[in-house]
Amino acid sequence: MAVADVLIVGAGAAGSACAAELREQGFGGSVVLVGREPEPPYERPFLSKDYMRGALDRPGTYLPVPADVDLRERTSVMKLDPAARRATLSGGDEVSYEHALLATGANVRRLRVDGGQLDGIHYLRALANADAIRAEAENVERVVLVGGSYIACEVAATLTGLGKQCTLIMQEETPMSTGFGDAVGRFVGGLLRDHGIEWRGADPLERFEGESRVERVVTASGASLEADMVVMGTGAVPDVMLARSAGLALGETGGVACDAGLRTSADRLWAAGDPCEYDSVIHGRRLRVEHFEVARAQGAHAARAMLGDGDPYRELPYFWTDLGDWLTLEYVGPAERWDREELRGSFDDGAFAVLYYAGERLVAALAANRPDDLEEARAALAAA
Repeated sequence: MAVADVLIVGAGAAGSACAAELREQGFGGSVVLVGREPEPPYERPFLSKDYMRGALDRPGTYLPVPADVDLRERTSVMKLDPAARRATLSGGDEVSYEHALLATGANVRRLRVDGGQLDGIHYLRALANADAIRAEAENVERVVLVGGSYIACEVAATLTGLGKQCTLIMQEETPMSTGFGDAVGRFVGGLLRDHGIEWRGADPLERFEGESRVERVVTASGASLEADMVVMGTGAVPDVMLARSAGLALGETGGVACDAGLRTSADRLWAAGDPCEYDSVIHGRRLRVEHFEVARAQGAHAARAMLGDGDPYRELPYFWTDLGDWLTLEYVGPAERWDREELRGSFDDGAFAVLYYAGERLVAALAANRPDDLEEARAALAAA
């Protein structure tokens, strides 16, 4: 049986950040980093943008992992026994550990609709998915994207830049309006159309049609859209299968229940990234956030906690999204709900900030080309 001072389950953003922070803090013990993908840890936000459009090669997406970390690719943890502090790996090997991090990430949310088994329908989560989308896009003209948030909008911008005719269908009234509100939704929707991307709001997917390959996408309103290929931007769900089988307490949003320091219900076991549902001392409520930057920050915090730092996790969640080279949006929050929006700057010139308030309290901020407003909001939010 192998012995590890620290076992990290999940070789993604959170897992690699934890390993790097352990070494940065001077920890010299053994670290085993287990990942199910056939790649070292990599930066997923590149998949829908730079990597898909060919501006970045595969190694350019890789995240740093200290050379003396035992990185095990193509390996899954099949069983976790928190009481015995032991893990069983997919090859049958067992690893006992002193401390562990659960950083199992998320899986794409697959829609069960008629025609969903047809060829030409793609989901995006891994490098191989981005490769398949890019390769197939080279030989098609019309792409339908399902969803109105980050992935669908980002991939539409990327494929439009590659000369493809893109159409989005979505549940939302306007693109990105669920997270950012109607005013931002109208702005983003106008920007997409200005660049040749059509979209249908409040008209979600009904079914796919075709023989062996997708040929048409039919919406709830009955609209039939010709499609040479489809990209699904339908979100992700936290991967808590291992946590559930290990008997860990789960949270209200389906994540792994953690305290303010990201500790799970088991001794010497932390969680970070997509599955981590923690008590936020900033927000005064339980929070689970799916984003690369958040996963990195939580992985680093877990490393410090393993080394004896008892402080709560106080990083303010920060997101960003790029729509080609047309627009970069930065966001701090997140707002569970709000009842008032304050606009600074102007949508017309693409330099604006939107501040979101619940009553008199600032709860989130979104900015494009207004860094001072974003930093002001960040400071206010961090101070609660």
